[in-house]
Amino acid sequence: MLFVMLKKFWGIEKMIKLAFYYAVLSHLPSSRFTSIFSDLRVLYFKHVLGLLEKGGNPSMIGPGVYIGTANKLSIGSGCRINENVYIEQAEIGRDVLIAPNVSILSRMHKFECTDIPISRQGYKKEQKVLIGDDVWLGRSVIVMPGVAIGKGAIVGAGSVVTKNIPEFAIVGGVPAKIIKYRKK
Repeated sequence: MLFVMLKKFWGIEKMIKLAFYYAVLSHLPSSRFTSIFSDLRVLYFKHVLGLLEKGGNPSMIGPGVYIGTANKLSIGSGCRINENVYIEQAEIGRDVLIAPNVSILSRMHKFECTDIPISRQGYKKEQKVLIGDDVWLGRSVIVMPGVAIGKGAIVGAGSVVTKNIPEFAIVGGVPAKIIKYRKK
């Protein structure tokens, strides 16, 4: 009984922490104005939400970053996450650059039944996205559920990543395809 009560309390506490982030911190101005607003978000992600790795290189978090309920989300140190980024379930490495308007998805709608509206079919099983260290996701990239992006990869602006990307690959397009490698 005590365990159930404690679990419920921690769930409520987490919801309050997330509500404060969404109500206040996510609306503070961009770090382009002054770095103090990004610094506040970074401190909150590290010390209150426990999502951002402590130590390492300095991080930056822009306004309007959506992290859902922050379940199964971890972000390495030194990451720079720009404004209006949407992240579901993901494991993000160190020193990752995420440009504005990127979407990192972990679930999709079911659509197999044609006699039931798609909106009533629910969701497929969640699949975590894995992003290696030193990755750069260009503006408006979409990363689909279950994809792994290797260390040092670059994903060009507007790309849709539907398959795993090897280390140090430069990819682009819809769907994203390998253009070349950074390292020979």
